[in-house]
Amino acid sequence: MDQKIKELYNAFKSGSFDRRKFLKKLTLLTGSATAAVGLLPFLEENDTKAAAIPGNDQTLHTEYIKYPGFTGEMKAYLAKPEGEKKLPSVIVIHENRGLVPHIEDVTRRMASEGFLAMAPDALSPLGGTPENIDEGRTLMQQLDNQSTIKNFVAAVEYLKTHPLSTGKVGCTGFCWGGGMTNEVAVHSSDLSAAVPYYGRQPAPEDVPKIKASMLIHYAGNDERINSGIPAFEEALKNASIDYKIFIYEGAQHAFNNDTSPDRYNKEAADLAWKRTIDFFKEKLKT
Repeated sequence: MDQKIKELYNAFKSGSFDRRKFLKKLTLLTGSATAAVGLLPFLEENDTKAAAIPGNDQTLHTEYIKYPGFTGEMKAYLAKPEGEKKLPSVIVIHENRGLVPHIEDVTRRMASEGFLAMAPDALSPLGGTPENIDEGRTLMQQLDNQSTIKNFVAAVEYLKTHPLSTGKVGCTGFCWGGGMTNEVAVHSSDLSAAVPYYGRQPAPEDVPKIKASMLIHYAGNDERINSGIPAFEEALKNASIDYKIFIYEGAQHAFNNDTSPDRYNKEAADLAWKRTIDFFKEKLKT
């Protein structure tokens, strides 16, 4: 496939422009609107095949489930190693476009490390994540923040009592999900470990409520988010919370997202992921 088409599709997935503009650009590259529309399913299929762990991986059990949330039934993607062994649990919180295939892939990656992993769909109260990325981003802006936090806190309670859970629950999230991970740590005393990736910090006065151990990842080139680090770290120290902060110099916001070539930083992503898994194994498996 033409490299320019691949680059265009990756830019579209990363949110550089909306679907209408993407199809217009694709039409210019393919020569006709008919060819562009016909090519799109193949691009999406290739994208699915490019997942680090395919959805049909035989070593994992995956399914779409529902759990009781604050606003009603919440949709979620669940992944775990095959078998009936009880496992520590990890919640995976998506970015600001909803529960997209990339986050499902990250959830499978977490499950492959020996966890009962679940990715709730924050857009469940609005019907769930749509296929159109731009629609998902717009819907996310309509969510009530406090109700959304409670829906994710309910995920902690669900996994804590899940028949295949040991009762220990961790949480990780990316971008918007990183900020939400911080809020879950603030609002759930049952959370054992939290790993926010480049997420908005909680209010300093709320930090003493955190009971979980924290492993916090930031990109070096992320001025807006990083401006909140000093106050957050001071509050963590003053509250004697178990925490570590890592800043990955040269990396940009969203450096972990390997479907976004403009921002993905393999070196930073691999190191952060290793630290994340080691941290969860230490805090949730002992």
